[in-house]
Amino acid sequence: MKDSPAALSRRAVLGGSAALCAAPAIHASANAQTAPTGKTQMIATTLKVNGKDVRLTLDPRTTLLDALREHLHLTGTKKGCDHGQCGACTVIVEGRRINSCLTLALMHDGDDITTIEGLGTPDKMHPMQRAFVTHDGFQCGYCTPGQICSAVAVLDEIEAGIPSHVTEDLDKVAFSDAEVRERMSGNICRCAAYPNIVAAIRDVAEGEKA
Repeated sequence: MKDSPAALSRRAVLGGSAALCAAPAIHASANAQTAPTGKTQMIATTLKVNGKDVRLTLDPRTTLLDALREHLHLTGTKKGCDHGQCGACTVIVEGRRINSCLTLALMHDGDDITTIEGLGTPDKMHPMQRAFVTHDGFQCGYCTPGQICSAVAVLDEIEAGIPSHVTEDLDKVAFSDAEVRERMSGNICRCAAYPNIVAAIRDVAEGEKA
């Protein structure tokens, strides 16, 4: 007498189910082994960094921050949070400050880029660098390059009449400590040297007016 469907063993049923489940996985594994592996196409770009044209061939996913640090060895620009929240990577591009960790290097082909190294040297410091030293606007110093680049751009913004969230008169943007604090709020100093930073920026602003 032949076995009825009800007489099939539990082991046989489970074995058949396992075989059916394994088949798609085996098929996918075979496809993965035979699929060609794509190679990232490198792209040439030219950046004008600190007044000099530099030609680089980069992975298109390279951030401007990594291009500056890893390819041009301009390590003054720091990698902090890598999420655009701390400001340590701030550089000046075409006269505007940006977080270099949030933008791709290829997006700035031909752009004029200024890093902390391009602002001044130990022998010939930029007024903002000198003011930070005078007013002790840094402690550990890690955030300082980004702070200084941002501070230079802040004075340009105020001079250009660009308002901020705390600007009272939109027709006449004036320098004030409140304006500086608001505009510099994207640059975090974990050592909390904020009063000295504001004093340094005020010193430069007053010097420019003199």
